[in-house]
Amino acid sequence: MNSIINVHDLDLSVQGKQLFKNLTFEIPTNKLTCITGENGVGKTTLIKYLLSTFEHPDNHITLDVAPKETQYVPQLRNLDDEFPLSIRDFVGLGLKKAVFPWHTAEERLLLRRVLDETSLKTIQNRPLGAASGGEKQRAFLAQALCAEPQLLILDESTASLDKDSKYVLMDLIEQLVQTSEITVLFITHDPDLITRYADYELRLAHQKGHLLRKDKSSHVTI
Repeated sequence: MNSIINVHDLDLSVQGKQLFKNLTFEIPTNKLTCITGENGVGKTTLIKYLLSTFEHPDNHITLDVAPKETQYVPQLRNLDDEFPLSIRDFVGLGLKKAVFPWHTAEERLLLRRVLDETSLKTIQNRPLGAASGGEKQRAFLAQALCAEPQLLILDESTASLDKDSKYVLMDLIEQLVQTSEITVLFITHDPDLITRYADYELRLAHQKGHLLRKDKSSHVTI
């Protein structure tokens, strides 16, 4: 199994509380891995610690990806209804050399492709503040995709969405994993989404982590 992240024998404590002890796991490349566990187990803290090793290396962690190839998408952010940028301009901020409106021809092509892939093309001129929750979350995802990441981390990105919007977003992410060289980590509490979409599940509990391969066709763990 090719891995984009390797963690071995990691101890992690926050404010005197030990979250993980001798934590060991691998994250497979070009797969969708759900990170699960009870509230307070340390899912987001673990991800932020992994990302911090880009600047402060830890010999217990190996990341086979560069910082510029990694994108983190948090939970749906609160935006004012009067937020001035259009969806297109907001998404375009994710371009590696974003200086709108002076995008290169190559950047404009990439932006059009991402807007199309995320089903935002028909509403690209709408103010982002006027978009629905599902449309905003797709815009945040699209902005991250403009950086052409190899590793995409979604932190409970469906938590504030209705059922239909969750499936639209996850169908899109599943398609990206299948058609692009991208690895997705998805922090979630939603068992239905795990069953439907996860290739693997990293289950965090009792200061340990267990990586389970998922069989989406039969909806069982193997």
